[in-house]
Amino acid sequence: MQYMNEFLTIALVHLVAVASPGPDFAVVVRNSVAYGRRTAMFTSVGIGLAILLHVAYSLVGLSVVIATTPWLFTTFSYAAAAYLLYLAFGALRSGPVKQNEVVNAESKTSQISVKRAVWMGFLTNGLNPKATLFFLSLFTAIISIETPFSVKLGYGIYLAIATGLWFCFLSYLLSTSKVAELIGKKGYWLDRAMGVLLVGLAAKLVLG
Repeated sequence: MQYMNEFLTIALVHLVAVASPGPDFAVVVRNSVAYGRRTAMFTSVGIGLAILLHVAYSLVGLSVVIATTPWLFTTFSYAAAAYLLYLAFGALRSGPVKQNEVVNAESKTSQISVKRAVWMGFLTNGLNPKATLFFLSLFTAIISIETPFSVKLGYGIYLAIATGLWFCFLSYLLSTSKVAELIGKKGYWLDRAMGVLLVGLAAKLVLG
C-alpha cells in the first residue's frame, strides 16, 4: 500500500499515453486489416516486449543519456522514421480485395511469420524516441528516487503487460466478425489511411 498512489499515477499516465493514436496504434490497425487477428496479436506482443527494453535502460539511467545526447537522439529519430516509412509504403500499396478473398479476419491466414509480426511491433515501439522521453519523464518526474529497484521493476513489468494487453484487445476488436464485415472489401482504404498516418508520424519524428 505504501506505493499505491505512485502506481495509480503511473497507471493513469500510461493509459492516456497508450490509448493515444501513434505508431503502435497505426501498425496494429494496419496488421489487423491486412493480415488478421493472429498477426496483430503477435505484433502487440512485440510492442509489449519493447516496453521491457525501455524499462531496462531507464532503470540503469540510459534514458537520460539518450535524451540529452543530441546525435544519439537524432539517430533514433531517423531510424524510427525510416522504419515507419517502410511500413507506410506497404500499407499505401494496398489494393481492393477480390470477392473470393474476403474472409473473416478471425480466421484469416497470416501472410507473414510470427517472428516478423513480433519484430514489427518491437521495432515500431523500440525505435520510437518519443517512448524514450515518456519513460525518462516517468522514471524521473513521477517515480520517486527513493522507490526501491524491485518496485520500479514491478512497475515496468506492469507497463509491458498492460501495453501488450491493450493492443491485443484492439487487435481482437478490429478482427471480430461485425467489424470485419463492416470493413469488408473497403478495408484497403483503412490500410491506406494507416499508411498516411505512418508517413505523418515519420515526418513528425524527423521535423519535430
